[in-house]
Amino acid sequence: MRTYRLVIACPDRVGIVAKVSNVLAAYNGWITEANHHSDNLSGWFFMRHEIRADSLPFDLDGLRTAFAPIAREFAMDWHVSDSGVRKKVVLMASRESHCLADLLHRWHSDELDCDITSVISNHDDLRSMVEWHGIPFHHVPVDSQNKAPAFERVAALVEEQQADCIVLARYMQILPPQLCQQYANRVINIHHSFLPSFVGARPYHQAAQRGVKLIGATCHYVTDELDAGPIIEQDVVRITHRHNADDMVRLGKDVEKMVLSRGLRYHLEDRVLVHDNKTVVFG
Repeated sequence: MRTYRLVIACPDRVGIVAKVSNVLAAYNGWITEANHHSDNLSGWFFMRHEIRADSLPFDLDGLRTAFAPIAREFAMDWHVSDSGVRKKVVLMASRESHCLADLLHRWHSDELDCDITSVISNHDDLRSMVEWHGIPFHHVPVDSQNKAPAFERVAALVEEQQADCIVLARYMQILPPQLCQQYANRVINIHHSFLPSFVGARPYHQAAQRGVKLIGATCHYVTDELDAGPIIEQDVVRITHRHNADDMVRLGKDVEKMVLSRGLRYHLEDRVLVHDNKTVVFG
């Protein structure tokens, strides 16, 4: 069923839900899902509604026009999207295949409602797997002494494909600040640690040295501060003193795949609202 997704963030006050519901009801809008959250710390209100597209007398632009006066009245940050328009996603990976293979499988099985326009990698190892799925593969090597040309090529490819979202599926390079800012809240990363613990490289080895009993993975938006962007999804697996770093890597890979796929799904369905450096996720 095709729906329009109305997503709102605004300063909290009395009457927001009533006003939104009234304007939709005035046009016979059929709400199929409604989510609200009032954040007492920030004083902000968050909302996500899905409305049956065939219940309204106008198209997406018509809904935007009808809703604009209320948005101005309540000083809303808002957008509305069409579930029938698939988002374009660029995947990026290096040599490890588990997260990329999982996303490709879910896309191939119609579990992810998006168009994967290409895979970009700084190594050529995963080409055959990607091309088997009928997806273009771009090998863009990164010179450690001069990374700028590589990321200029990456930026050009993403712009050329008009990507809505970039997913770093274990892409082991740090994106330049300009790219992070240009695609703010549209670059999704999987970090193999339960952030904010064990930031940076080799987190499983850091965890083994600390003797932790839980390891995890974190799906987050990328900012120009390493591993510090708004967190979308996390999960953990329990370990014991009997597990070494290699065991943690093996167990952690399963968690990474699940967390990344869930985080991407939430993003594709417009379920993630970012405010400051935090998220509200209407799962």
